[in-house]
Amino acid sequence: MWRYVLRRLLQAIPVFIGTTLLIYLLVFALPGDPIQALAGDKPVPENVLNTLRDRYNLNDPVLVQYAKYMFGLFQGDLGENYTGQKVSEMLSGRWVVTAQLALTAWTFELVVGIALGAWAGLRRGRLADTLVLGGTTLLIAVPVFVLGYTAQIVFGLNWKIFPSAGTDQGWPVSYLLPGMVLGSLGLSYVARLTRTSLAENLRADYVRTARAKGLGRTRVVGRHALRNSLIPVVTYLGVDFGSLMGGAIVTEGIFNLPGVGQQVFQSIQLKEGPVVVGAVTLLVLIFLLVNLIVDLLYGWLDPRIRYE
Repeated sequence: MWRYVLRRLLQAIPVFIGTTLLIYLLVFALPGDPIQALAGDKPVPENVLNTLRDRYNLNDPVLVQYAKYMFGLFQGDLGENYTGQKVSEMLSGRWVVTAQLALTAWTFELVVGIALGAWAGLRRGRLADTLVLGGTTLLIAVPVFVLGYTAQIVFGLNWKIFPSAGTDQGWPVSYLLPGMVLGSLGLSYVARLTRTSLAENLRADYVRTARAKGLGRTRVVGRHALRNSLIPVVTYLGVDFGSLMGGAIVTEGIFNLPGVGQQVFQSIQLKEGPVVVGAVTLLVLIFLLVNLIVDLLYGWLDPRIRYE
């Protein structure tokens, strides 16, 4: 297994370089002068502009800028924004908020999604199956900002079940409602994947053999059918965790959560490329790490899978 892990880590190096290079090129290809944008409409002496551009390597070709960025990154330096603040310091407090929000949403997807999918898969064609399919279709169809504002008004302001905004009550209370909103789309896919995979495995030969041996229904479903049915679900959950970390901009804006998504949105508006690139670089690392963990989980879920 360790050889497999080492091989995957080596394969991650070109993926990491390629994705960060693409992100860097896209961010710094945006029109406009970020140094001039700091001053707004006020005139700035040309020598001051050139000095600042030299300090932040903006006069260099973009590939040279990227090479300098990567050199600093391998030393643990994410760079500075155009006002001299360290990007790592700007993101340090916000990562906690985004990670807690993503973890809440991911747990909601995992627990509720698998439970609904198993419930529907064991009752395929019945009322429970119809309700799960209809409810998940509705969640997929409704945009997240509509769902977010509706949940905030109904459950936060009118019924006062959850806090409507902010993080004053800490984790997990302040993150329950935004976490459910953020995880609603993923929950729908997890429930559908679990339902389809479980219904298919229940008709497999090894399940009929287990029943013929006299094993109880709980053991047949839980240990044999459901365990093998979770392989596509685990694949989706692994990829979706990275998506939850990076896709929380709308949810953080609705519920006024000071996370990374909110910082990235503000940095795009202010043309602060180093902040955007630094945040997305860390998200790429999270994606690669989670995908490796997911691959290793396959061997535990299905003993037929071996890493040689």
